[in-house]
Amino acid sequence: PEHAEIESLTKDHTQLRDLLVAAQTEESDCAREQTKAEQDVDQVRQRAARDQQRLDSGAVTSPKDLENLQREIASLAKRQGDLEDVVLEVMERRESAQERVAELTERVGSVQGRLDDAAARRDSAVGELDAEAASVTKEREVIAASVPADLLKLYDKLREQQGGVGAAKLYQRSCQGCRQELAITELSEIRSAAPDTVVRCENCRRILVRTADSGL
Repeated sequence: PEHAEIESLTKDHTQLRDLLVAAQTEESDCAREQTKAEQDVDQVRQRAARDQQRLDSGAVTSPKDLENLQREIASLAKRQGDLEDVVLEVMERRESAQERVAELTERVGSVQGRLDDAAARRDSAVGELDAEAASVTKEREVIAASVPADLLKLYDKLREQQGGVGAAKLYQRSCQGCRQELAITELSEIRSAAPDTVVRCENCRRILVRTADSGL
């Protein structure tokens, strides 16, 4: 189950990472836009300061020039106000983008934590399964060594043909491999067979394992 969980979390993580990159890009764009807007405001402010200094110094005496200078100062003041509004608007968008980046960063971290946890659980489960498989393999080797070679060969062949099950328990007159009840004549033959005789199911051809519950 950890594989499916990891696949789902990886998909969520990828989507969130894409959204985070988009938010970071937007924040970066806003930062550059804000810097440019602030530089524009500073340039207008400096020019207005120079014009005001000229006006205050009394160096301009011509009425027409004074009027033009005052008009320019007023125009610069309006321009500065408009640019400052632009700065504020960009700052608001940048703040919104920063909040989005913070939110997505937290979500990405949360999903990454869950992903790491699922991966650790998967690795632990795989380790346990590998250890169990190694133990069962050794156990099988010991048992297989006590089985006649021709019978082991037959069992392996049937196991390959029958989806991994080469022998089945005979329980209450039914083969537990194919779940079919054996015919009376077949049961009679099995009943009369010696204990060490290899008997097989007529339906699925698996080797039948006889026990006290076979119903013979």
